[in-house]
Amino acid sequence: MSARPRSALVRSPDPSFVDALGQQEGAPAINYDLALAQHRLYVTALQTAGLTVTELPPAAGLPDACFVQDMALVLPELTLLARPAMPSRQNEIAVIRPHLPDDRPVMAVEAPGTLEWGDVLRIDDTLYIGLSKRTNAAGVEQVRAALTPLGMQVETVQVPAGLHLLSGLSYLGPSPSSPENPGVVLAWETYRDLPLLAELDVIIVPETEAPAANVLALGGTVVVPAGFPHTAVA
Repeated sequence: MSARPRSALVRSPDPSFVDALGQQEGAPAINYDLALAQHRLYVTALQTAGLTVTELPPAAGLPDACFVQDMALVLPELTLLARPAMPSRQNEIAVIRPHLPDDRPVMAVEAPGTLEWGDVLRIDDTLYIGLSKRTNAAGVEQVRAALTPLGMQVETVQVPAGLHLLSGLSYLGPSPSSPENPGVVLAWETYRDLPLLAELDVIIVPETEAPAANVLALGGTVVVPAGFPHTAVA
């Protein structure tokens, strides 16, 4: 079973966040002041859940750098660095690396591989990695080569919709009603037929609440975006 996180690394949005990469045409413009306020609420939620939060300053001129999860996966044995598909995000590696643990080896995905950790779902000792607009097979194979000697498995998943695998899928943890069950997930309807969900308890997120499929589970606490009441009580 994956260990409950005890600490978190976060970065406040830079003013350039208004130019962050998006996937939806016609989406409303980003309100920077609102984004800052939401970020503060996020940090407070992490602290309330008992995590030790390290806050990094904004990364000037890197609009997407506040999405620190995309750049690195820290395991007890090693740290894995992403290689973003979009050139505008590749400099984010340099600004996150100094803040990562220095007591374990570091493996970085290299060209022609691309990989962002928003495409990775971990359940116990298996990583399910989505082949998406941002992650390719070469990147997945580099991660598999690094983790197989550690006894971890890597499985590929064709992402059916969304920018990343985790855009429409979140692992909540073990099933409270069936301890022998691998766990419970939130998912979009378009993810329902993914083979990895076959043995899991699946809660389908209403189409009207699609952003709520991307949540953060911290042991007995689940951080859910505000404004999605049906998902919050599921």
